[in-house]
Amino acid sequence: MSFRSTRRGQEIVVLRDVDLAVPDNSFVSVIGPSGCGKTTLLRLVDGLLKPSQGIITVHGQPPLPGADIGFVFQSFRLIPWLTVEANVAFPLTGQRLAANELRSRVLEQLEIVGLARFAHSYPHQLSGGMKQRVAIARAMITRPRVLLMDEPFASIDAHTRELMQIELMRIVSRQRSTVLFVTHSVDEALLLSDRIVVMGPRPGHIVETLEVDLERPRREQDVRADARYIDLRAHLSALMRDLVMLDPNSDFYRPT
Repeated sequence: MSFRSTRRGQEIVVLRDVDLAVPDNSFVSVIGPSGCGKTTLLRLVDGLLKPSQGIITVHGQPPLPGADIGFVFQSFRLIPWLTVEANVAFPLTGQRLAANELRSRVLEQLEIVGLARFAHSYPHQLSGGMKQRVAIARAMITRPRVLLMDEPFASIDAHTRELMQIELMRIVSRQRSTVLFVTHSVDEALLLSDRIVVMGPRPGHIVETLEVDLERPRREQDVRADARYIDLRAHLSALMRDLVMLDPNSDFYRPT
């Protein structure tokens, strides 16, 4: 699959010959230098963009934005004048659910993310981590088969990010969704993933795919001492560094 876009009258190849299969109920992270097309890949999988060449299928069908695919963004994107409960319920608008069924589903989802007692709060009353949990609940309310996450923890502090990683592992395990997760963090990818896809610039392409053979449930303090984790981390860190230094568009470009 390839994707081209036009910027300032020039055609740009954003992704070229990307061949990726994501197994059901797996957690796959995508890492790579800035500008290598990671977010574009998610938008293609969601059906927001169409490939210029090749095909994308989700469970055998071309993807369409909707209930089967949840999307969690970096910037939360909560509606400020709606309560937490109303924000989570928003994707169900138009489904003609009875009021008691709608409320039951929303409260169940808020229980899963630990925010039931904040149902009547507004986004400005929440911390960054709480806002992100609302965003996850909103994405999961339709019970999607696929969950797309675009650097969802990048804008929260390190301690909250660690807690959110633990929460995400618990939520995904409970709801049995397939996850495609974009991150810049090697450590985050290793902690969360069954498989890691490394993308290189530009045009974006897959450089390497690695299996993460670490038992679940995972705790950061345990995996960091595991020789398999140490070896994978060293390999991925070196690969990411090389990709940045070999990118002519990078400020750290160092030609060989």
